Amino acid sequence: MPLALCCMSHSPLLNLPGPSEELLDDIEAQLAETRFFVADFDPELVVIFSPDHYNGFFYRLMPPFCIGAAAQGVGDYGTHAGPLNVPADIANEMAAAVWDAGVDVSLSAAMDVDHGTVQPLEVLFGSEKLRAASPPIIPVFINSVATPLGPLKRTRALGTAIGDYVDTLNKRVLIVGSGGLSHDPPVPTLATAPPAALERIVGGAPMSPEGRAARQEAVMAAAYEFAHGRSPLQPLNPEWDHALLDLIDSNRLAEVDGWTNEWIAREAGSSAHEIRTWVAAFAALAAQGSYQTQQRYYRAAPELIAGFAIRTAVLL
Repeated sequence: MPLALCCMSHSPLLNLPGPSEELLDDIEAQLAETRFFVADFDPELVVIFSPDHYNGFFYRLMPPFCIGAAAQGVGDYGTHAGPLNVPADIANEMAAAVWDAGVDVSLSAAMDVDHGTVQPLEVLFGSEKLRAASPPIIPVFINSVATPLGPLKRTRALGTAIGDYVDTLNKRVLIVGSGGLSHDPPVPTLATAPPAALERIVGGAPMSPEGRAARQEAVMAAAYEFAHGRSPLQPLNPEWDHALLDLIDSNRLAEVDGWTNEWIAREAGSSAHEIRTWVAAFAALAAQGSYQTQQRYYRAAPELIAGFAIRTAVLL
């Protein structure tokens, strides 16, 4: 059955005051084209590769990969709060197929997902469809924040295994990758977190409404300073972003196997590791044959603290 792909950057700042109208209009015009692509494909199942930002996964138990057999949005940054329509039988079969392919993956029967998963789904399908439990969605978590991180070749192997599995389904499957590209926002790790943040990122201490509001204000302030050249955060790297996108566009995905985690962070920032979601998504597509990217959009967007990109692709 047909397989199609859509990868895109995400940013909480798309839902917050601050970014210019010109930037938001430009991105929205591109996303309208992306929505048309998805609507025309009319998927019967969506598999989304996405990271988490210490809202569903914590250092007390941090798997490199996890497939959700049930999931709900936590509602951060104004995104959908509530259950997603996850077909548990297919998710469980997918996990078994990935294990058979030699890739270790965790399974969750109660996955919490944040804006990294929900924002692209709302962009593509609308909040109403998510609330109405449509379409069926299988979330696949890829740790892209909590160091130490595994090698990229394992992420590509995960995508390939899932691509091989969905090829056995008699369904139109849309593969989504959410994350990247170059960006280095102030995200804590075990090595960098102050005591209060450490309690949250290790133990998963619940965040109060006041805490979420304070975090939003901090994100907005950080973006303002970054956009105006007054931030200690690592600059965006459009040259690196374009090189990655060219690699993807020209079907050279295996080249990422030689990239080290240290090199990625040094060149493109600590959160550039979210390109793992793109690698897995394109590996899933490539598992079924050669592909061609269609929509190709990129913009370095300091107001979002991100290199913002969109790619859609189909099999040749």
